[in-house]
Amino acid sequence: MLNSDFVRAQFPAFSEPSLEGQAFFENAGGSYTCQPVVDRLERYYRQRKVQPYGPYAASRLAGEEMDEARRRMAALLGVETGELSFGPSTTQNTYVLAQAFRQFMQPGEAVIVTNQDHEANSGPWRRLAEEGIEVREWRIDPETGHLDPEALADLLDEKVRLVCFPHCSNIVAEINPVAEITAMAHAAGAFACVDGVSYAPHGFPDVGALGADIYLFSAYKTYGPHQGLMVVRRALAEVLPNQAHFFNGDVLYKRFIPAGPDHAQVAACAGMADYIETLAAHHGCAPGAVHDLMRAQEERLLQPLLDAVKGRNHVRLIGPADAARRAPTLALALGRPAAPVAAALAERGIMAGGSHFYAVRPLRALGLDPEEGVLRLSFTHYTSEAEVTKLIEALDAVL
Repeated sequence: MLNSDFVRAQFPAFSEPSLEGQAFFENAGGSYTCQPVVDRLERYYRQRKVQPYGPYAASRLAGEEMDEARRRMAALLGVETGELSFGPSTTQNTYVLAQAFRQFMQPGEAVIVTNQDHEANSGPWRRLAEEGIEVREWRIDPETGHLDPEALADLLDEKVRLVCFPHCSNIVAEINPVAEITAMAHAAGAFACVDGVSYAPHGFPDVGALGADIYLFSAYKTYGPHQGLMVVRRALAEVLPNQAHFFNGDVLYKRFIPAGPDHAQVAACAGMADYIETLAAHHGCAPGAVHDLMRAQEERLLQPLLDAVKGRNHVRLIGPADAARRAPTLALALGRPAAPVAAALAERGIMAGGSHFYAVRPLRALGLDPEEGVLRLSFTHYTSEAEVTKLIEALDAVL
């Protein structure tokens, strides 16, 4: 079982006086940052803030720290070091990849997108239609938000080159069967692009085992700095057109990063690996097993919250009511604007949001008004049982 006190001691926010008494339930928009990331970022700015990879000590150490981050995070994700790139954000990384596919694909070929995704893994791919690429939409169930693999099977044929879908949605939160879906795509001769932004904060996945050709997530939602991490497996990366300077085209991790990365933030990403390894050492397990520890803790705290909201009058819970099937991100449709309710929760020490959260297409597919939005309550493994209890009591007061 995860040691909650030990976990929370790794995050400066929980001892920050200005945050005292505040329970954080907008983690899906960005997590607290763990101490090792803060330490590495501060050290880089104090000691290494020079052009990296030069012959002098500060420059050499700067480059070594950047390389360390790539090597250790790739190992956590179960991929080759060169298959992992760092970019300014997941949205930006996806646009660059879409440009590569724009050059790679031929008119008449097809991509499949979903209406369950955050716009970052939907909009860039839909724009390929401007080049004569057919865009097919894999649609969710309008009542439950479920993304049915059988419906995907009806969309796959020899024209499809790419299938884009979320590991889990930032609104529906149901965990999609990534390995099954990627296998279906590969059997049809297509590549698979997985948006992991809403899943990775709940345990870094073994991307190698999942079989995804592209896996994207955001470090600022996984206890790190504001960077987008992008895995592009070698077999795909080597055939897609280079999007970087021509002389960087032979370096796998540079091919889809047109501009120079934020050196300090890349280096600080090694702090995420530090954190996972610290948890592993404390709990007597391998780093890869921390994923399951996190998920078990989240499920234990999530089920009481689901039970508390699923039967309320005038409240529609989006996605499964079973904690084992979803991430701890609850979107509640209230039949009225959600932002004022989030403001009322703030008065009770609950940090949450009311918006469409860049998921306009999913909300419309569910028959909801994006202008009203949803009340979103999201947490991670570092959330305490007492905070969940405080949230439930606050919901009793405002709903």
